[in-house]
Amino acid sequence: MLDVEETIGVVGAPHIPQQRGEQLLDAAVRYAEERHWDVFAGTWLEAEEGRERCSCGESDCPAPGAHPARPDWATQATGSPAAARRMWAKEPGASVLLPTGRTFDALDVPETAGCLALARMERMEIQLGPITCTPFRRMLFFVLPGGALKVGDLARKLGWHPSSLDLIARGEGDYVVAPPTRMGSRGSVQWARQPTAANRWLPDAEELVSALAYACGRDAADARRR
Repeated sequence: MLDVEETIGVVGAPHIPQQRGEQLLDAAVRYAEERHWDVFAGTWLEAEEGRERCSCGESDCPAPGAHPARPDWATQATGSPAAARRMWAKEPGASVLLPTGRTFDALDVPETAGCLALARMERMEIQLGPITCTPFRRMLFFVLPGGALKVGDLARKLGWHPSSLDLIARGEGDYVVAPPTRMGSRGSVQWARQPTAANRWLPDAEELVSALAYACGRDAADARRR
């Protein structure tokens, strides 16, 4: 099976850049300044006896170094570059988290389904927004805010039962992990499609759900056959 970088290269999308050199503080400030996205600082990784653990202290943390550090995180999120700079100055290693349901929502699918859908959407010449890839082999497609609420009805209209699809709609009250945040030992979140002036205007979820639902359904069918 091709990994995500190989697959995206095959379908003609931009190669995923290696972004490990960018500082978390710089990235957070840039998202607030250039994209007007709200940002907030999450947990971070700490070294302990030669191993890394999440600052939350949980030994079995499912997202080490990459989740909210406090329950009132939604009130801490800021679109101010100066406030973001102060936030990461306190803890430079804190993960960069972006609340959804404000300036964007995100459609979260398995990496294999995301690559398949991406190829289909490119053939259809659909204008896409930024897309992230996580080390947990997920791809997140950024769409207009409010899109998460539409996904269930859109899938049903296409003949899919939402519960049968591994398609997670992230909207109000949720968040995404932004590059170059590292998620434990698995690696860093990266951009499959970086935020640029060309994709400042996000697509509506309705434009993407057909391709994503089909790809998730096919991915599930392939998994059952394996």
